[in-house]
Amino acid sequence: MSARADFYLIQKPRFREEPLRLVCELARKAYDANLWTLVLARDAAQAEALDDLLWSFDENAYIPHQIAGTDDEDELTPVLIAAPDADVPLRALVINLRDAPVDGGFERVLEVVPADESARGPLRERWKQYQARGLELKKYDM
Repeated sequence: MSARADFYLIQKPRFREEPLRLVCELARKAYDANLWTLVLARDAAQAEALDDLLWSFDENAYIPHQIAGTDDEDELTPVLIAAPDADVPLRALVINLRDAPVDGGFERVLEVVPADESARGPLRERWKQYQARGLELKKYDM
Protein backbone atom coordinates (compact mmCIF):
# COMPACT_ATOMS: atom_id res chain seq x y z
CA MET A 1 0.00 0.00 0.00
CA SER A 2 1.48 3.32 -1.00
CA ALA A 3 1.67 6.21 1.41
CA ARG A 4 -0.61 9.18 1.01
CA ALA A 5 -0.33 12.91 1.58
CA ASP A 6 -3.56 14.84 2.07
CA PHE A 7 -3.44 18.63 1.85
CA TYR A 8 -6.23 20.53 3.63
CA LEU A 9 -6.66 24.08 2.32
CA ILE A 10 -8.12 26.42 4.89
CA GLN A 11 -11.06 28.39 3.49
CA LYS A 12 -13.90 28.63 6.01
CA PRO A 13 -13.89 31.64 8.37
CA ARG A 14 -13.85 29.50 11.54
CA PHE A 15 -10.66 27.80 10.37
CA ARG A 16 -9.14 31.06 9.13
CA GLU A 17 -9.63 32.56 12.58
CA GLU A 18 -8.27 29.52 14.35
CA PRO A 19 -6.33 27.15 12.08
CA LEU A 20 -5.73 24.77 14.99
CA ARG A 21 -9.48 24.13 15.05
CA LEU A 22 -9.05 22.30 11.75
CA VAL A 23 -6.28 20.21 13.33
CA CYS A 24 -8.73 19.29 16.12
CA GLU A 25 -11.34 18.23 13.57
CA LEU A 26 -8.80 16.10 11.72
CA ALA A 27 -7.67 14.54 15.00
CA ARG A 28 -11.27 13.80 15.94
CA LYS A 29 -11.95 12.11 12.60
CA ALA A 30 -8.82 10.02 13.03
CA TYR A 31 -9.77 9.08 16.58
CA ASP A 32 -13.30 8.13 15.51
CA ALA A 33 -11.74 5.89 12.87
CA ASN A 34 -9.39 4.31 15.44
CA LEU A 35 -6.32 5.77 13.77
CA TRP A 36 -3.52 6.65 16.16
CA THR A 37 -2.24 10.05 15.29
CA LEU A 38 0.97 11.99 15.76
CA VAL A 39 0.73 15.78 15.43
CA LEU A 40 4.04 17.42 14.63
CA ALA A 41 3.70 20.89 16.16
CA ARG A 42 5.76 23.78 14.86
CA ASP A 43 6.97 24.71 18.37
CA ALA A 44 6.23 24.13 22.05
CA ALA A 45 3.76 27.04 22.19
CA GLN A 46 1.73 25.58 19.34
CA ALA A 47 1.80 22.15 20.98
CA GLU A 48 0.37 23.67 24.17
CA ALA A 49 -2.25 25.69 22.29
CA LEU A 50 -3.40 22.56 20.49
CA ASP A 51 -3.40 20.58 23.72
CA ASP A 52 -5.69 23.21 25.29
CA LEU A 53 -7.95 23.44 22.26
CA LEU A 54 -8.42 19.67 22.07
CA TRP A 55 -9.92 19.80 25.58
CA SER A 56 -12.41 22.50 24.73
CA PHE A 57 -13.21 22.63 21.01
CA ASP A 58 -16.17 20.25 21.17
CA GLU A 59 -17.98 19.61 24.42
CA ASN A 60 -19.48 16.41 23.03
CA ALA A 61 -16.20 14.86 21.94
CA TYR A 62 -13.39 13.80 24.19
CA ILE A 63 -10.23 13.02 22.27
CA PRO A 64 -7.56 11.40 24.46
CA HIS A 65 -4.39 13.34 23.76
CA GLN A 66 -1.22 14.63 25.32
CA ILE A 67 2.02 16.37 24.56
CA ALA A 68 4.83 13.89 23.94
CA GLY A 69 7.31 13.51 26.74
CA THR A 70 5.05 14.85 29.48
CA ASP A 71 4.65 11.41 30.99
CA ASP A 72 5.31 7.75 30.25
CA GLU A 73 2.00 6.94 28.63
CA ASP A 74 2.93 8.34 25.23
CA GLU A 75 2.48 5.11 23.33
CA LEU A 76 -0.96 4.54 24.89
CA THR A 77 -2.38 7.93 23.90
CA PRO A 78 -4.39 7.98 20.64
CA VAL A 79 -3.43 11.56 19.75
CA LEU A 80 0.13 12.54 20.55
CA ILE A 81 1.33 16.11 20.02
CA ALA A 82 5.08 16.46 19.51
CA ALA A 83 7.08 19.66 19.81
CA PRO A 84 10.25 19.72 17.68
CA ASP A 85 12.49 18.67 20.58
CA ALA A 86 10.43 15.54 21.33
CA ASP A 87 11.93 12.37 19.98
CA VAL A 88 8.92 10.23 19.13
CA PRO A 89 8.43 7.45 16.62
CA LEU A 90 6.17 8.24 13.67
CA ARG A 91 2.67 6.80 13.62
CA ALA A 92 0.63 5.55 10.68
CA LEU A 93 -1.17 8.91 10.58
CA VAL A 94 0.83 12.11 10.94
CA ILE A 95 -0.59 15.65 10.99
CA ASN A 96 2.28 17.91 10.02
CA LEU A 97 2.31 21.57 11.11
CA ARG A 98 6.03 22.07 10.57
CA ASP A 99 7.90 23.59 7.65
CA ALA A 100 9.67 20.44 6.53
CA PRO A 101 8.06 17.46 4.86
CA VAL A 102 7.74 14.34 7.00
CA ASP A 103 10.29 11.63 6.31
CA GLY A 104 9.87 8.03 7.20
CA GLY A 105 7.38 5.31 7.82
CA PHE A 106 3.88 6.71 7.84
CA GLU A 107 0.82 5.58 5.87
CA ARG A 108 -0.79 9.01 5.65
CA VAL A 109 0.39 12.52 6.30
CA LEU A 110 -2.06 15.42 6.63
CA GLU A 111 -0.77 18.87 5.75
CA VAL A 112 -2.72 21.96 6.78
CA VAL A 113 -2.43 24.72 4.17
CA PRO A 114 -2.84 28.30 5.48
CA ALA A 115 -5.55 30.54 4.01
CA ASP A 116 -2.96 33.24 3.43
CA GLU A 117 -1.71 32.96 -0.14
CA SER A 118 1.76 34.24 0.80
CA ALA A 119 2.20 31.35 3.25
CA ARG A 120 1.38 28.70 0.67
CA GLY A 121 4.70 28.65 -1.18
CA PRO A 122 6.44 26.13 1.08
CA LEU A 123 3.43 23.82 0.82
CA ARG A 124 3.53 23.85 -2.98
CA GLU A 125 7.18 22.88 -2.67
CA ARG A 126 6.25 20.12 -0.24
CA TRP A 127 3.58 18.80 -2.62
CA LYS A 128 6.34 18.39 -5.23
CA GLN A 129 8.63 16.69 -2.71
CA TYR A 130 5.97 14.16 -1.71
CA GLN A 131 5.11 13.65 -5.37
CA ALA A 132 8.76 12.94 -6.15
CA ARG A 133 8.75 10.31 -3.38
CA GLY A 134 5.82 8.56 -5.04
CA LEU A 135 3.13 9.44 -2.52
CA GLU A 136 -0.49 9.51 -3.57
CA LEU A 137 -1.64 13.15 -3.23
CA LYS A 138 -5.08 14.55 -2.46
CA LYS A 139 -6.35 18.05 -1.83
CA TYR A 140 -9.39 19.15 0.18
CA ASP A 141 -10.94 22.58 0.66
CA MET A 142 -11.91 23.09 4.28
